[in-house]
Amino acid sequence: MRKITTIAALLTCAASAPLTAKEGMFTPGQLPEIADDLRATGLEVSPEALADLTGFPMGAIVQLQGCSGSFVSDEGLVVTNHHCARGSVQYNSTAENNYLENGFLAKTKGEELPAAPGSRVYVTTEISDVTARVRDGIDTLSPNDRYDTVDQRVKDITAECEADAGYRCLVASFYGGKEYTLIKRLEVKDVRLVYAPADSVGKYGGDIDNWMWPRHTGDWSFYRAYVAPDGSSAEYSEDNVPYRPDHHLKVSAAGLDDGDFVMAAGYPGSTNRYTRLGEVENTFEWTYPTFVTLLNDWIHTIEAAAPEGSDARVKYESRLAGLNNYEKNLRGQIDGARRVGLVDRRREREAALNAWIAADRSRGKYAKAIAALDALSQESATADRSHFWYGNVTRPQLLAAAQRLYRLAKEKEKPNAERESGYQERDMAFFRQGLQALDRRYDASVDKAEWLLFLNGYLAQPDAERVAVFDKALGLDGVDDAKQLAAIVDGYYAGTSLDESDTRLALMDATPAELEASEDPFMQLAVALYPYERKLEDEEEQRAGRALALRPAYMDAITQWQRSQGQATYPDANSTLRVTYGKVLGGSPRDGMAYLPFTTLEGITEKDTGEDPFNAPKRELEAIRAKDYGSYALDSIGSVPVNFLSDLDSTGGNSGSATLNARAELVGLLFDGTFESVNSDWDFDPRTTRTIHVDTRYMLWVMDKVDGAQNLIEEMDVVR
Repeated sequence: MRKITTIAALLTCAASAPLTAKEGMFTPGQLPEIADDLRATGLEVSPEALADLTGFPMGAIVQLQGCSGSFVSDEGLVVTNHHCARGSVQYNSTAENNYLENGFLAKTKGEELPAAPGSRVYVTTEISDVTARVRDGIDTLSPNDRYDTVDQRVKDITAECEADAGYRCLVASFYGGKEYTLIKRLEVKDVRLVYAPADSVGKYGGDIDNWMWPRHTGDWSFYRAYVAPDGSSAEYSEDNVPYRPDHHLKVSAAGLDDGDFVMAAGYPGSTNRYTRLGEVENTFEWTYPTFVTLLNDWIHTIEAAAPEGSDARVKYESRLAGLNNYEKNLRGQIDGARRVGLVDRRREREAALNAWIAADRSRGKYAKAIAALDALSQESATADRSHFWYGNVTRPQLLAAAQRLYRLAKEKEKPNAERESGYQERDMAFFRQGLQALDRRYDASVDKAEWLLFLNGYLAQPDAERVAVFDKALGLDGVDDAKQLAAIVDGYYAGTSLDESDTRLALMDATPAELEASEDPFMQLAVALYPYERKLEDEEEQRAGRALALRPAYMDAITQWQRSQGQATYPDANSTLRVTYGKVLGGSPRDGMAYLPFTTLEGITEKDTGEDPFNAPKRELEAIRAKDYGSYALDSIGSVPVNFLSDLDSTGGNSGSATLNARAELVGLLFDGTFESVNSDWDFDPRTTRTIHVDTRYMLWVMDKVDGAQNLIEEMDVVR
């Protein structure tokens, strides 16, 4: 009877969702502007306090490599998603100690393991507005000079900030280059793996359940941040001590219920909410469909070249997971755009904006800028199409390494401050780690198969999309036979030494002349392509320079127009800290389909087959069957909640974001969206946009009943 009542209530909520769902990934500084709505939605802490990135609770939110996390103890304990830490689990796994299969738990700090090379925890310590310094006088410059001036000013500001050792600084652009903010962050380099459940919990459902609901994934893991004894940033050392954050989150074991207020704080990667119609049409009518076809061919190529159980498959598991995830995402994007009528919605929005501009003669400057921006968008789309296959045929990992090494040698001829981003001294640790990491993700037979796939696609294109210097360097003129092509490719892999880590690392100190004299075929190809690559880069920078003059005017028009309608304009996501808020909410994404807001432990047993990816640990299944819920059950569902849905606005990079209740206590971790939601990168649809979170009650239940992680439960401030 409860189920009938719950579904009826769900459908009632779904029908009213457009009135309640909250669009927007807001910067913390914007929250005081929408304080009334935050309070009306259910927030109990001060909205003004949320604007302070170094205060509570924002001071507890941290950024990882491509993910988000948060401090949950005063000893530097960081919680994030399992899929965000899985690379570190894999890095520490061996055949004898397969932590992916068995999970990992350090009972003491001495048992914690170094995270994968390059792992970082970034703690924001200071922010400042540098818009005037970046933009002063650039409007009168030529496009290339405008781009170069902004780029150099950003690098100079960053270098000044990083004069304080141990800090990694970022100058972030907002509203298409209208505003710039300097973010100073402590760079914690000693990151250690503390706890990760087995894949059979943390990855339960695998690719089958990815982007799907109902979901039963225990997507959490724990790191610990370490610093030198004096509190400064330091590389791994046994002498280092746990970092003492100024703030950490309390972890709720009481959780929440359907309709409760929730907000998420994290670092979403990128969105395209303000792109113009031309960009939308090109993306959904050509780019995404073309890429979906290529991705499927790419996945099949890797699977054929790296059979299940082979050493090569181990090296390419991560790439396969990424490609499968991206392919599924793009299909969701295409389906979502069709379902919500994205192109028509964007056309209608632009017509409404144009009408607002035309209603006041003083707004004529906006019309000119927007017309020029649309022309630039079409120009960029044409360039993207014509260079699509060239971009793919230059994907081979050894060619990419050769190109980066030759570019580094050329950049080293300049003063450090004038080098391109990615080639300055501040980047060398990551540069070196990237070259080293290639050993763990490269297999010659697979790389060769991928290159042949891309080459065959490239050769099938019209002559106008072929690149003469590439054809000449590779000897492709007149080649129309698969055996000829295979022979050319075989020669590259037979003649290279770039597959050796020591060789790659040694070449970081090589001069351009030394690399130009190299007999390595991949390096010869990289040298031959260098002038053409720089030409493409100059053309892209010229377009970017034009956009720096046009896009801020467009965004100003959007902001003023929406303000006239009583709406706040949030900037597109750009990997800076954002807050999104709403409620625990199920939904009905399409006719006849109902999503309940919570999944339960019993759903795990219903899905379980004993085979990956539905192979929950025996101890967990026994506890579920015994209904050993402890104190973690939710009365309204009669079980322990595993995952829950909300109407929060999120995207990639939000993985691991702290999901907070009205009192800013941790109630979950954001880890995914539903298949119907992925199109929200481009357009927020309140009826279909739903975000998936792992519930802290499930996390604590597994830690308590399954994995025996009482030491971590005791370390955290668990509240009920």
